[in-house]
Amino acid sequence: MKKLFTLLTIAVLFSCSSEDNKQVKEDPIIYKYGYDQSKYVFEERKVKRGDTFGDILEDEGIDYPEIYQAIEKTKDDVSFRKLQLGKPYTLIFTNDSIRKLKAFVYHPTIEGYSFIQLRDSVYGKTFSKPRSYKDLSASGTIDNSLYLTLEEQGKDPLLTYYLSDIYAWTIDFFRLDKGDKFKVIYTQAFVDDTIPVAITKVKAAYFLHKGKEQYAFEYETDSIKGIVEYLDQDAKNLRRAFLQSPIKFGRISSRYNLRRRIAYYGNRVRPHKGTDFAAPVGTPILSTANGTITEVSYTRANGRYVKVKHNNTYTTQYLHMQKTNVKVGQFVEQGDVIGFVGMTGNTSGPHVCYRFRKNGVEVDPFKQKLPEAKPINESLKKKYFSDVVLIKSQLDSIVIRNKTSI
Repeated sequence: MKKLFTLLTIAVLFSCSSEDNKQVKEDPIIYKYGYDQSKYVFEERKVKRGDTFGDILEDEGIDYPEIYQAIEKTKDDVSFRKLQLGKPYTLIFTNDSIRKLKAFVYHPTIEGYSFIQLRDSVYGKTFSKPRSYKDLSASGTIDNSLYLTLEEQGKDPLLTYYLSDIYAWTIDFFRLDKGDKFKVIYTQAFVDDTIPVAITKVKAAYFLHKGKEQYAFEYETDSIKGIVEYLDQDAKNLRRAFLQSPIKFGRISSRYNLRRRIAYYGNRVRPHKGTDFAAPVGTPILSTANGTITEVSYTRANGRYVKVKHNNTYTTQYLHMQKTNVKVGQFVEQGDVIGFVGMTGNTSGPHVCYRFRKNGVEVDPFKQKLPEAKPINESLKKKYFSDVVLIKSQLDSIVIRNKTSI
């Protein structure tokens, strides 16, 4: 009986001991940049004015010969030649009584980082965070500008630039009216599933401008060449022979006016045969159509200017440039940067004076019936109407947001 009691006691103790062992769990190892966080110290800093990679490492006790060898060994994998002011970096130290710098991590963008291990085995690597993509939508009623309308909603205001490109030939974004409405379906790229990094495409858009509806659907019109265009609700290409404006954003400060009177000249009639687009100095000036550069020159009145011959009918001229970006004889495509806004010549403020000639005569570009892009063929048109049914339905179902409901 005594022996049985002893065995039972041992069994109970063993059982309790086993249960206790099951309940004891080791803390999981948490890694950061591949290092056990319990064994290393991580210091987050930002690049200050005058900081260099070498200076930062030398301040932490690494001699220049070691720095040079590390740079040479990793030059094909990472580059810290120019650190950008204000960008974050991380120093990783050993967690010893005398700590030593183990590695350097530079974060030039939120999409990735460059890493170099400086002790033991020296190596470097650049890491890029994977992107995820989401289809999003936006809508609104214009109160002031499209940019501000999107910004007030917490949407990416860079959508303005994408929409201005799509509608560059059909809607004058300098003259959007209060009460104009829009909808858009677009694809946004994210890192860490939450941080937006880029708009990758606009899939469909809708504008109600001056009482006229204007749809835009992204569509591949040539699968062999991979050409993607934006077509409207009637399968017409939104692209035209000429852009509406030689700059992406700004405002029209003076229109084509043959009866313009100027107080400075005693209120006399001084015809203005161009359209002035006011914009900050340095704003890129775009060729409004394909053509060949025929003049790059300077005069006292026009300042620095560029003239482009598009064909035997149309010629455009761009005045008062800060500097030019092309040479005579050069072929340019629609949207190419040919110069930058300035204040050269007779001008009271930074702007580009846009001159438009038809058969050698200066005319108002906004009153011309300009040629459209080549239409798609009938067989593709039928397929197009079938293919855009779903996206059009999605676009139509978006309720346009008014400012009062935001």
